[in-house]
Amino acid sequence: MPTRMRWFAGSLLFILCTACSPRGAHRSVPEDSRAPAAMSSTSFSAAPDAVSVLVAPPAAEQAPEGMLLVPAGSFTMGADEGGEADERPAHEVTVESFWLDVTEVTNAAYGACVAAGMCRPPDPKNAARNGFDDRAFRGANQPVSAVSWGDAVAYCAFRGKRLPTEAEWERAARGDDRRTYPWGEEPPTVEHGVFSSQVTADVGAHPRGAGPFGHLDLAGNVWEWTADHYDPLAYTRPNAREGRPGDCAEILRAQDKLRAEHREGFTGTNPIPTECERVLRGGAFNYPPRGLRVTNRVHHPARFRLVMSGLRCARDAASRRP
Repeated sequence: MPTRMRWFAGSLLFILCTACSPRGAHRSVPEDSRAPAAMSSTSFSAAPDAVSVLVAPPAAEQAPEGMLLVPAGSFTMGADEGGEADERPAHEVTVESFWLDVTEVTNAAYGACVAAGMCRPPDPKNAARNGFDDRAFRGANQPVSAVSWGDAVAYCAFRGKRLPTEAEWERAARGDDRRTYPWGEEPPTVEHGVFSSQVTADVGAHPRGAGPFGHLDLAGNVWEWTADHYDPLAYTRPNAREGRPGDCAEILRAQDKLRAEHREGFTGTNPIPTECERVLRGGAFNYPPRGLRVTNRVHHPARFRLVMSGLRCARDAASRRP
């Protein structure tokens, strides 16, 4: 290169490097904080010693098949009046974003887990004990039922998912406006969901009952297992804002206290438990319309395989994964 051209190139490099440092100061950038070249562009401001790095936002996460996003946020969980005593008080809970199945898990979907040897088949005996014919509940697109909490956990794991927590479930059903039912304030009708009935219906058959984020069948059809232990005093604990119940030892003490105080009815029509049970949400085909409110909490031992009980699964959104 001719001497004059080498001088020009060196001068230009000096000018550009000076623009990248504030008034000649030397700053080092940790290696892991540098934006990849494909994700950033450099633009110079009017000031000769300033530089701004524009980082493109991450691409939106693709929705897993059959799931809809429940966005992160704070919402009002529980109620100050109406319902049962274990639904009180109303309190603010914050949850991170997560994906939730649009509908309850169907017999066909659950059957694939059974065929793979990862899940037990539903228990046909419980329907008969409750005066129903189990065969009427086994249509391919009806919600699977007569499965235990452990069966529900196994199925969700088979799909690479998990059960939603009680707070996540209520967030999905209630949204931001403290609604009474997933669809709003209108009293339940046969267009909203399946209740006061003798059998379940195919999932997704009641679009007017859609929740605030588009999920279906959150009220009626089958009760849905959640991840949490049932804690009758969960809403009064110091960690209530986090949507977490007490541990099993704390729960047992709370239940003993309620019994000692003759508080039967505090947890609804089911007796105060004598063990650490699991929470179910959403109402069922045989439940009265009043029971479809989004704050209603029901509890059963994890081993129960009731024809009224099914599930839907959740999955963490990418934004909250480590």
